[in-house]
Amino acid sequence: MASEDVKPSESAVTTIVNLAEEAKLAREGVKAPSYAILSIAKSLTAGGVAGGVSRTAVAPLERLKILLQVQNPHNIKYNGTIQGLKYIWKTEGFRGLFKGNGTNCARIVPNSAVKFFSYEQASKGILYLYQQQTGNDAQLTPLLRLGAGACAGIIAMSATYPMDMVRGRLTVQTENSPYQYRGMFHALSTVLRQEGPRALYKGWLPSVIGVVPYVGLNFAVYESLKDWLIKSKAFGLVHDNELGVTTRLACGAAAGTVGQTVAYPLDVIRRRMQMIGWKDAASIVTGEGRSKAPIEYTGMVDAFRQTVRHEGIGALYKGLVPNSVKVVPSIALAFVTYEMVKDILGVEIRISD
Repeated sequence: MASEDVKPSESAVTTIVNLAEEAKLAREGVKAPSYAILSIAKSLTAGGVAGGVSRTAVAPLERLKILLQVQNPHNIKYNGTIQGLKYIWKTEGFRGLFKGNGTNCARIVPNSAVKFFSYEQASKGILYLYQQQTGNDAQLTPLLRLGAGACAGIIAMSATYPMDMVRGRLTVQTENSPYQYRGMFHALSTVLRQEGPRALYKGWLPSVIGVVPYVGLNFAVYESLKDWLIKSKAFGLVHDNELGVTTRLACGAAAGTVGQTVAYPLDVIRRRMQMIGWKDAASIVTGEGRSKAPIEYTGMVDAFRQTVRHEGIGALYKGLVPNSVKVVPSIALAFVTYEMVKDILGVEIRISD
């Protein structure tokens, strides 16, 4: 609970006063004050800025991960994290490390907005159905909240998926690519014109399937680690039956690493399916010379089968190392930036247990 770490007494008083005022207005049948809407808008802004900063900081690792995922197995150019980063720097310079990052950042704000709205609506719908079954006083359980979060994740991902699809292509193209996308909107219009509307959702199915284990494991691992540390008081990290921000951050990083590792094969298949049908695709995807060949998959299952048959089971985890390396700094920067922006905007920070 970040606010209690920074200003415990002031935060507690402000929170109690706000809750009391809202409860009074609710009893009197008065609508929530306009500052509630403003607070939501500021929270979304803080989340967008935090996401942009954290993603930009780890953009080189993110790009390398995607390059490792989709590169032609007969034309290896990127072979490991350090060598891959050095090769990008040598062949494309500093800007090459951040290729595709603008599209990734542009995706964050609408994704956050849709996810927030979808979670609220899904929670209300699930709670209504749950109350019909168990009684009017029933409340959302952690499992039901997990379901609402999964629904929100799927809806938000689907709403912004075209931007994620073209980001993948922008990320893998190089200066030597036969055809250059000039930016996000040019890439969107080109794909739409040459490959049709359905092309913007290539790889959508494995993305949807990957949301469920990713969200579920994040939740389960984070809560289990937190409960174990509090009950066992391990490593002297517990103070007044509470974990500090740094410890919670470590738990979140561990949860994120486990969730991403389990769901990672679906991410590899998603990226590879996004490259299907790309006319004049980057050589990193098609290969060069005798090894040059278009990527053809009939669907998700076929993509899994061909990848394992031709490259082995390890191919499903290509790029996992740089992906894991970026988890901790990405989460740390997102957390710290979120706090700082909300503090600047004058919004009370309340991170629930």
